[in-house]
Amino acid sequence: MIRLFIRQYLSAIFFVILLQLLMNLILFLDTGFHGVSLLYLNIIWFTLVAGYFSLRYVKDRKLMKPYSKFRGTYYDVIHEDYKEQLADKNIKIQEQRQIVLERQDELLAWVHEMKSPLTAMQLLMEKVENGEVKERIENEWLRLYLLIDQQLHATRLMTIELDNRIEKVKVKDVLIQEIKALRSWCFEKQLAIDLEVDNLTVHSDAKWLGFIVRQILSNAVKYSHIGGEIRISSQIVKEQAVLIVQDDGIGIKREDLPRVFRKSYTGTIGRETSAATGMGLYLAKQAAQSLHIVLAIESTEGAGTTVKITFPIMNDYQKTLGM
Repeated sequence: MIRLFIRQYLSAIFFVILLQLLMNLILFLDTGFHGVSLLYLNIIWFTLVAGYFSLRYVKDRKLMKPYSKFRGTYYDVIHEDYKEQLADKNIKIQEQRQIVLERQDELLAWVHEMKSPLTAMQLLMEKVENGEVKERIENEWLRLYLLIDQQLHATRLMTIELDNRIEKVKVKDVLIQEIKALRSWCFEKQLAIDLEVDNLTVHSDAKWLGFIVRQILSNAVKYSHIGGEIRISSQIVKEQAVLIVQDDGIGIKREDLPRVFRKSYTGTIGRETSAATGMGLYLAKQAAQSLHIVLAIESTEGAGTTVKITFPIMNDYQKTLGM
């Protein structure tokens, strides 16, 4: 606070010091000062002070002009004007927030409307007898479903704090559900999935955890070679449960690795295919941060990718409740 005060009145402080030095100089040089009238000193002092404030006026008048119609000191007026501007900004922010919420509701309604034809398409696929045609339709349906599901969670992510429930979650059940959803895609690429996460239980939100796993598994399937393998395992590191998803696919280039969690970043490989949106890992990262889950990716181009999902340590409150 003292530093701010000094910076505010720095020019005035220098002026007073300079004025005092000048008066001392006059007293020292003028040997006949005892005969000089008091009026002489007052004129010099007044002239210097008037010159200083004239310069300050010329410098500050442009800033003070908008506030000339208000009463009070310059600083009081600025303070009141700042409060008015802040109030106006808050009103505009509230209006913008309301608009965003309305658009969010519209988008959620649209996504839910899109689910109806998807369900109808799924029922129609069961009547397709040609195995090859049915498989191709299922694969395209799955891609469409994943994109709509991604948009749904991207919209809900803005209010994730109102849309989560922390409970005991069996990770294997979540993984099996997500693997089943991707089975047609796995069959198409002839992928083998090795699942070794028996009895792993964590405290998290099952729905959002499923979304995070879905983004990671879909990437593993998308960028795996035909006939490849995806290995899912778990371990405990310093009392923290860690879920590990490994693939032996095309991997990620070194220069792309630090940016894979950025919004809309598709990377070098992603630009070579229209299927990449650059949103999956970004949304997974945002959801994970809200659940205090840490996502980490290790990858070597041409050798595969490893994603580690580290869950938070159970706190004392959860232990007391026996969660």
